[in-house]
Amino acid sequence: MKDNSPDLIGQHAIKLISNVGFSVFIFSVLTFTIIAITYQPPDPWESSRALTRVFTEVSNATFQMDTSVIKTGEDIDPISINPSASPAYPPVAQPDPLSPIPSLVSTGCDDTSLINCSAPGVLTAVKKFNAKHFKSIVFVEYQKPVNGSGPNECDVSWRFRNKKDRSWRKYRDFRRFKFGYDDNCSYKIVRAKGWHSGVNAKHKQSQSQPKSKNVILSRDDEINDTIPVMGSGLRNGKYLYYSRGGDYCKNMNQYIWSLLCALGEARYLNRTFVMDLRICLSSKHASSNRDEEGKDFRYYFDYEHLKETASVVEEREFVKSWRKFEKQYKKKVAVRKVASYKVTPVELKNDTSTIIWRQFDKPKPGNYWYRVCENQAANYINRPWRSLWKSKRIMNIVSEISGKMDWDFDAVHVIRGEKAKNKVMWPHLNEDTSPESLVTKLQGVVKPWRNLYIATNEPFYNYFDRLRSYYKVHLLDDYKELWGNKSEWYNESMVLNGGRPVEFDGYMRAEVDTEVLYRAKKRVETFYDLTKDCKDGVNSC
Repeated sequence: MKDNSPDLIGQHAIKLISNVGFSVFIFSVLTFTIIAITYQPPDPWESSRALTRVFTEVSNATFQMDTSVIKTGEDIDPISINPSASPAYPPVAQPDPLSPIPSLVSTGCDDTSLINCSAPGVLTAVKKFNAKHFKSIVFVEYQKPVNGSGPNECDVSWRFRNKKDRSWRKYRDFRRFKFGYDDNCSYKIVRAKGWHSGVNAKHKQSQSQPKSKNVILSRDDEINDTIPVMGSGLRNGKYLYYSRGGDYCKNMNQYIWSLLCALGEARYLNRTFVMDLRICLSSKHASSNRDEEGKDFRYYFDYEHLKETASVVEEREFVKSWRKFEKQYKKKVAVRKVASYKVTPVELKNDTSTIIWRQFDKPKPGNYWYRVCENQAANYINRPWRSLWKSKRIMNIVSEISGKMDWDFDAVHVIRGEKAKNKVMWPHLNEDTSPESLVTKLQGVVKPWRNLYIATNEPFYNYFDRLRSYYKVHLLDDYKELWGNKSEWYNESMVLNGGRPVEFDGYMRAEVDTEVLYRAKKRVETFYDLTKDCKDGVNSC
């Protein structure tokens, strides 16, 4: 028997209404979804002529080609473009002729198109070319190629170091390359110009230097050999101070030997060495044939590297700080004065004085700095040879000369000068280094028409003219512009000298000759190669 109670009838009615409502909702959702998918509104770009005129009739429209932004360093040389003929926006089927050309494509390419210097394949081609042609160079960092002066020319700059260098220092070159296409449409170098030919890739000149008509205002931004200011910082340090001794104005080899002894003792005592940057150039290396005072250590050696590898402070800054300290604190600095080199570093090891002041007032040879490192001291004082490098300014000239010969040269070291005149000590030297003898001996060692650099102390430039019939001869004086009054070296050395010109002296010449000789692919020495004389005279072999 069916139960027709009012409660059951109400429940069935509610359930029926719910099912109908849910079905209507589902049907509405499906209908809306279908309409949304199938509906396509009219294209506003086709239906609105007013909007079309906005982008086609305005002279500075967004999509119109603006020739003022084409001439950039990262693009190719500008070609003749008629602005009035430019479309409102670039058509898809015809790409912009100024767009980068792919360096590698498989469907063929238009080898008449201009090279885009900003394309990645350009720099890749330069890297491959350099790796193939400059075996002795390590390329450290490349800059983005920029336009050269003609079609398909790009200027590229890079930093490098020579594989023979033990230092981390980097040097700079910038060259101009002419580009074309390989069969597979990759970029290839058609022609490469020489050292520093890519002038458009040269770094910008420093803006902080005074303008001058006679000086090229460019500098090596990696050199920082400024003298730090001490202030009153004397309070917390321990110092080793050498007064000027008999080494002053001696030859540079003795100066170096003595300086490294002082630096070695300072390291052993765990003290900061007080260093006088004013040195005296021996008459041996001076054009005046007299000792020349007032030379700056930084002309010849790398003070920046010395500061990084040894604890040093400049003497004038030190004395200034010393006086300032005593005036400020109204007390004397603890100083131990050492009158003789015979007082050994071991005896000074535990001294607590702020300053140990070695004074070299005895007669020669008791007043030479290097005497401190003799005898027993030689067993525990190590000279820090790695702290002393040649000046980066000098080494820039070395790189310039080597680069101008494309790092592909041989060299011969011809010692003459006073030794060639001394028949007692070197009886064969003059004859063995005569032009005729040099031609005979070098022909068996150096291939004809090679770049031949001659490192020599022979004062007469034309002395080696006989060799020019067999080799491409290079002498240091062929590169005078590198230290002339328009050179980077001239400008920077003048800054060190308070605005006064600095002479490119005999020791600087010897430094450059030595380093260029070291970079040659084949080296020929005077002694053991060119002459039967002994290096140090008769009976010294």
